Amino acid sequence: MAAKLCPKIILEGPRLTLKTEIAFALNEHRRIVGPRKYRYHSPLISAEWCAFTNHPWGPGLVDFEPQEQTLALETCRTWVRLFEWLRYSSRIVDRFHISTMLVQRLARGVEVDFGWLEDRLEALGFHLVFCARQPASSEQARRRRLLVSGNTGQYDNLDVFLREQYVMRGLVQKSRLPRKEIDFRDDDVNRAVEAIADRMTETGGLWARDQAIR
Repeated sequence: MAAKLCPKIILEGPRLTLKTEIAFALNEHRRIVGPRKYRYHSPLISAEWCAFTNHPWGPGLVDFEPQEQTLALETCRTWVRLFEWLRYSSRIVDRFHISTMLVQRLARGVEVDFGWLEDRLEALGFHLVFCARQPASSEQARRRRLLVSGNTGQYDNLDVFLREQYVMRGLVQKSRLPRKEIDFRDDDVNRAVEAIADRMTETGGLWARDQAIR
C-alpha cells in the first residue's frame, strides 16, 4: 500500500497573486492529494477577511483591530491545535500568519510575534509557498479581478500591492518553514501547482513528518 498523502501547505502573497485559485487546484491535484474516482471535499482553510464581524469587509484574523488581538491569537492557537490533533490530514491554507504579520505591520505599526506558531507548524511539516507577481503584469491582473470582485475599490492603487509584496517577501525569508516562491508573470495556475508538487515531492513534504522521505 502506498504511503498516505497528507501534505501541509500555506499559501501567502499579496492580492492578485491567484492564491485561492492555486488552493482549489492543489486540493484536487492527484500529485498532492492522490487520485480520486469521484469528487469530494478535502480540508481547505482560509484566514481571509471578515470573520470577526457580521457585515462585509470588516476585520478578521488577518486585519483584526487592536481590541481583537487576543481573539485573533487564540484563533491561531485553536487552528494549530487542530492541525496537531489531526496531523494525518492534508491541509491547504490560503493566507495565515505571514499575512497577519504583514497587515498588522502596515496598518497598525504592530509587530506580531508568531515564533511559537512557526515552531508548531514546522514540527508538523508545513511548507510555505510565497505567491508573487511581476509589476508589469499587475494591471492586467487588476482588470480581470474587477470583473468578479465585490469590493472593487481595493484595487484602485496597484502601488499598495507592490509595497505589500516587498514587505511580505522579507517576512517569508525570515520564516523557518521550508518555502518556495512562485512568480506569476504568466498567470499559469497549472504551472504553479506542478512546481509546488515538485517541491513537495523533493522535500518529502507530501507525507506526514514521521513518514517523510529524507
